[in-house]
Order: sequence, then C-alpha cells, then structure tokens
Amino acid sequence: MTIHAEPVAVRRTRTAEVEAEVEIVSVATAVPKHVTGQAEVSERAHKIYPQFARLDALYTNTGIERRYSVEPKEWYLRTHTWEERTETFQRNALDLLEQVALDAIAQAGLSLSDIDTIVTNTITGLSIPTLEARLMNRLAFRPDVQRLPIFGFGCGGGVAGLSRAARMAQAQPGSNVLFLTVDLCSLCLRINDPRLTMFVAAALFGDGAAGIVLRSRDRNHPSHAHGGTALARIGAMGEYTWPGTEHIMGFDIKDDGFGIVLSPDLPALMRDRLIEGLVPFFVREGLSPNDFQGLLLHPGGSKLLTTIESTLGISRDQLRYSWQVLRDYGNMSSATALFVLKEALADKARGRYLLAAFGPGFSGYFVVLDL
Repeated sequence: MTIHAEPVAVRRTRTAEVEAEVEIVSVATAVPKHVTGQAEVSERAHKIYPQFARLDALYTNTGIERRYSVEPKEWYLRTHTWEERTETFQRNALDLLEQVALDAIAQAGLSLSDIDTIVTNTITGLSIPTLEARLMNRLAFRPDVQRLPIFGFGCGGGVAGLSRAARMAQAQPGSNVLFLTVDLCSLCLRINDPRLTMFVAAALFGDGAAGIVLRSRDRNHPSHAHGGTALARIGAMGEYTWPGTEHIMGFDIKDDGFGIVLSPDLPALMRDRLIEGLVPFFVREGLSPNDFQGLLLHPGGSKLLTTIESTLGISRDQLRYSWQVLRDYGNMSSATALFVLKEALADKARGRYLLAAFGPGFSGYFVVLDL
C-alpha cells in the first residue's frame, strides 16, 4: 500500500498490551441453496425495471458471475409485507447460522459446551428474541453462555463485529468466543421501488453467513487454552467515521421493508478521504503500509475495489481474494469480508494482513491479522 497524506493530530501511543492474546482458530462460511448466474439476474432486473434497460453495462461490469439466495427466483417477482420478509429472514438466517456455528466449532476442535460467549451480527432482518437466543433452542450451548446481538453495521459488520467479539475475548482470558454474522440481502428487494438505487442494489447483493471461533489465550497461563491450532492472531483494531456522510449508505424504513440507501458519491468519498481514516489508525498503532503483506477488503463492488486500488497504489493481485469472493458470491453485506479471510487462509497466505470493511455511518473498520 502507498499512503501519502498531510500530518494529522492523533494520539501516538500504541494500544496498551493486554494479558489475553486473541487467536482465530476456525472460519466457517455458508450460502443458501438457490444460485443464480449474473446474466439471469440481469434479465430479471430488466423485466422489473424496464426504465433502466439502457444501463445493461451496470450488470455486466460488476465482476460478479453468480450469487446465492434463500428463496427461489419466483419469490422475488412478487411484492411482500414486513411480516413475510421477517418470517423468511428468521427461518433462513437460523438455518445458515446453525450450519456455520456447528462447522466453526468442529473445526476448532471444541464442543458446544466449550463456548463461553456468542456474538451475532446482522442488518437485513429483525428478530426478538435475537438470533443467538433462538439458536440456543436448537443447539446445546450452555445456558449461562453470554450473548451480544449487534444490529446496524451493514457491510462493515463482519469486521466491526469481529473486533467487538475479540474485545470480549480479551476481557476474559482463557475463554472461547463464537462470532456469527448473517445477511440475507436478497430479502430487501422491493420490486415496487422504481428508484435507480434499487436497480443498482439488485446488481450486487446476495445472501451468506460466516462463523468464527476466537480463543482468548491467557499469557500467564498458556496451557489453559485448548482446541485446534490457531489460524491467525488478532492485533490492532480500529475504526473511523467520516463526519457528514450518513447519506452514503444505509436503510430507510418503508411500509413493506427496508428501502436501500446507496449513494453514487461512495467511490468519490473513498478516493478523496480514505487516507483520512487510515492514517490516524496507522499512526496510533505504530504501523506503516510496509508492515502488511496484503489487504483483505470487503468487496462492495468492482467500482469500489478499483477505486481503492488506485487510491492506495496497489495492484489487482494484492486484492485477489476480494475479487474472487465478489466473482463467486457477490456482496453479502457483513459476511463478505470473512469469506475473503477464508479465501486467504485456504490459499495458505502468511504474514500480516489488514482486514477492512465499510458500512453505514459512513464508517470504516480495521483489524490487523497475523496469519
């Protein structure tokens, strides 16, 4: 990465050392069974939004080949109420979370009773009791497990949620924390919304879930840790909210569901002000761009990836895991960054990487990982 910026006034002390070192011991991902090629999605979108037929290139230039959805294609050609959307969200989100929870815990060499804390994240649906509480009625977690549900981070939620799960692990040396995130973006399609924003969103978003087991290793009692071999160690964590940018991304509340907010100003914001958010984090933690082997970036879309490549002076190969996930899954909101991490681990990537994602606020979230 190449970063050139004017000096900024920030706190220049490194984050204080903590007694508990947090490791990632497993990463699991899952997608629903319905898969649709981008060409078919484009054909469907042009039937729903004939007023945008001239914008064919928007679908062909996304870098996406296929996406997954929880409902068959016929479901998306009808209008739906809040009640209908909520029912399918809760049912399908729980199915995916059960799958990634069991997979992540098995990969970690642990049992359900070994989990001390569950952190869940989503933005595409509502559930009270929350998703992890419902999950506890499917899976035999201990009844005294701690729970933290998170809502509202959007595409940044995979990284923001991971950092908060890591903080909880640090606070309890020797504990195991299960972080779960799921977003079913396809359920937010509202075919009665004639705006260009909805047409653009239909070109990008899919459904998916991810689960990570974090192990908090007590430096004073390292033998207390058990389970599988660590895949990565979590280092510095940070975030930045750009003032006056709440219009960039989010949801409006409509009668029949969420109304997507996605401003065309996003690429310009990344081009002009990305460094503004990264430099204070690097300075505070005593880091430089040369400390990193690569960037594991949430792939919001091809335009965002190319903008960041240009802004940071990095090659497409340095973002290859992000491009791979975008091609094979599309943008699954919060889960996407963790799919990118899994791609890097499967490729046996080694060294220091910056895991990063952006979401409503408008905000950026950063976690340093030693793979």
